[in-house]
Amino acid sequence: MEASEILRNHNLKKTSPRVAIIEALQSSPLPMGEDEISNLMGSHYDRTTFYRSALTLEDAGILHRIVIDKLLVKYALNEGQHHNAVRLNHAHFFCNHCQKLICLENIHPGPYRLPEGFQSQASEVIIKGLCSKCN
Repeated sequence: MEASEILRNHNLKKTSPRVAIIEALQSSPLPMGEDEISNLMGSHYDRTTFYRSALTLEDAGILHRIVIDKLLVKYALNEGQHHNAVRLNHAHFFCNHCQKLICLENIHPGPYRLPEGFQSQASEVIIKGLCSKCN
């Protein structure tokens, strides 16, 4: 699905930075960091505009943000956007050696048995170790 169609399906205005972010994420089978996305965005990249656009795309459910150790942020497209898109509610694997982040679509977080009166709204699972290439 083309970026403009994705934006239209989510009732978002088509802007060059939004299109460039979606197209950058569509070009990779793995989640990407800001530096990787900015290289592909070229002249459409501006740091402030990038963060505003990424937040808008996240709020609309087009992409999701994965934060590792409060230091590293990666982005991935959500289900139904293109052939490399992932399903929502899945775990992530972070390789401590090569620093790759991989969406593990078949490993789902929760549901967790919480104490009475608690209500889950979101959960994130990041498994850290060595990927198959680094092991």
